[in-house]
Formats: sequence, C-alpha cells, structure tokens
Amino acid sequence: MSPLIVGITVFVLAAFVGLEVISKVPPTLHTPLMSGANAMSGITIIGALTSAGLGATTAAEVLGFLAVVTATVNVVGGFLVTDRMLAMFKSRTDRKKRPDG
Repeated sequence: MSPLIVGITVFVLAAFVGLEVISKVPPTLHTPLMSGANAMSGITIIGALTSAGLGATTAAEVLGFLAVVTATVNVVGGFLVTDRMLAMFKSRTDRKKRPDG
C-alpha cells in the first residue's frame, strides 16, 4: 500500500476521532482543554520547523512553512484567549491595575 494512501487514511480517521472527542466535551472545559492543545501545537511547531528545514523537496518546505505559520497562530491565539479567560476571574480592582484593562 502506498505511504500516501496510508497517510491520508490516518489523517481522515484522526479527524473523525478528534471531532467525536471534542464534541463530547462540556463548554466549561473548552478553555482548559485549549491550554493543553497549545502545548501540543508547540510540539507541532518543532516538527514543522524540522520538515521545512530539511529541504528534501520544495513541497516539504512549503508545507513545513505553512505548518509553522498555522501552529504559531494557534499557539498565540490560544494564549490570548486563555489570558482573557483568566482575567475574568480577577476582581475589578485588579483589572483596573492592568494596562489593557
């Protein structure tokens, strides 16, 4: 069996399993779950940098670059959302002390 077919099969199965798992999570747990996903996106960035840096083919470089960009956006967005969520639990006087509050 072709490695491409195996890779596509694994990707499709992972997408279905991920959708099923995430849809069963209650809304109150989404933000803590996203914080854990940020750590995994950091690992994705390392793998993407490796893929882009090896330069085996032009396609690997382009896909590696796209993976670095999307994983970085995910990590930054996740940290911003987590920071905003944590700010909701501070008292009003603590929020007024923040420069962005």
